[in-house]
Amino acid sequence: MRHRKTTPKLGRNKDARTRMLRNLVTSLFLEEKVVTSHARAKATRSLAERIITKGKNDTVHSRRLVAGMVYGSAVVKKLFNELGPRYADRPGGYTRIIKLGPRHGDAAEAVILELVDSPAADSGK
Repeated sequence: MRHRKTTPKLGRNKDARTRMLRNLVTSLFLEEKVVTSHARAKATRSLAERIITKGKNDTVHSRRLVAGMVYGSAVVKKLFNELGPRYADRPGGYTRIIKLGPRHGDAAEAVILELVDSPAADSGK
């Protein structure tokens, strides 16, 4: 039964969905902006917000938890050295979704998922 399971299935089984979301979150933290579908962005946003909240508290335990959720040690370093201090005073809402319209190939709603207050987001406007 799916009681209280809020993450959408996104047309994948659990392992493939977990890998896809980890890849999207890793790309979001490296590039600070990613173009994807609306459904994927909403699922990725939830995971990214939780990871950034852990990144604000720089302890060994937090680093190990984050390392289990993203790919690559460079992402963990960036999260704790740059992103954690950047959002230290912010109580939440670290990401924004900007709608682009239908995607050319399959007409899915394309969006930009980006980090708020990032240099990449400011230069794109």
